[in-house]
Amino acid sequence: MDRLRERGAISLFLLPIAAVLVLLFLIPLAQSVYYSFTDYDGYSATAHYVGLRNYATAFTDSSMFGSLTFTMIYAVSTTLVITVLAIPLAVVLNRRFAGRNFVRSVFFFPAVPSAAILGLVWTFILNPLGSGVVNSVLHAIAGIGPVPWLSDDRLAQMSVIGVAVWAGTGWHAVLYLAYLQSIPAEYYEVATIDGASSAQMFRSITLPLLTPAMTVSTLLLLTGGLKVYDLPFTLTKGGPGFATHTITQSIIENGIAQGRVGQASALAVLFLIVVGLVVLAQLFIARRVEGRYS
Repeated sequence: MDRLRERGAISLFLLPIAAVLVLLFLIPLAQSVYYSFTDYDGYSATAHYVGLRNYATAFTDSSMFGSLTFTMIYAVSTTLVITVLAIPLAVVLNRRFAGRNFVRSVFFFPAVPSAAILGLVWTFILNPLGSGVVNSVLHAIAGIGPVPWLSDDRLAQMSVIGVAVWAGTGWHAVLYLAYLQSIPAEYYEVATIDGASSAQMFRSITLPLLTPAMTVSTLLLLTGGLKVYDLPFTLTKGGPGFATHTITQSIIENGIAQGRVGQASALAVLFLIVVGLVVLAQLFIARRVEGRYS
């Protein structure tokens, strides 16, 4: 009887979560799948079945393919670079030094404003004209002419990724810092007695025990990078051309904004499949790494 009551109580607690999942995920997902096979424009009362035409358009449209390419490059690049920078930064911030809390807050601060605000601020800083902050400094120090940070395809992509790395490194360093503080100090004391160097302790103690944090951090970075919209849009408007166009921007501008909800739904379904495969692969690799060190 007590076990039945316990299960009933658990079920009651899970009901709101299940309701939210159904209302905010499963029903919209089912609608998107349905609309992806139609010519629904978002306004008409009826929608006509068009088969796989919307999916064929998603694969043949060069702008959409370019959006998917940049989105993948953005997600993978930011994940790798932020991880490589955040872990050593967390190790440094975990040490005792004067003003440690202030330094931590300085590194964490870029994660506080919204990405849209950061994009607008960095638009002024990276302005490709001579009036841009970076170009003004380069001209004053080295006499270098205006660098087209946001008007050249490659430089614009690097600028968007660079701003994302600048904004996210501190936040993920704090995440790693929380895991670092849970590592028993006795591990390092024993290693010191055995004559291990700082590099050896980092490689043999710190990194293995940070694998759960790496799983969480990389998962957040990958999912956030794949669905990114606000930072590239406010920084470059997706340009020049389609160089920094993201898949989310394509869904909004090429589909919904032009009354092609069916095409947007097809692109969203394909994108959901890609995100699911990437996340599953990331979790599989992370579990294998965690299992090796456990």
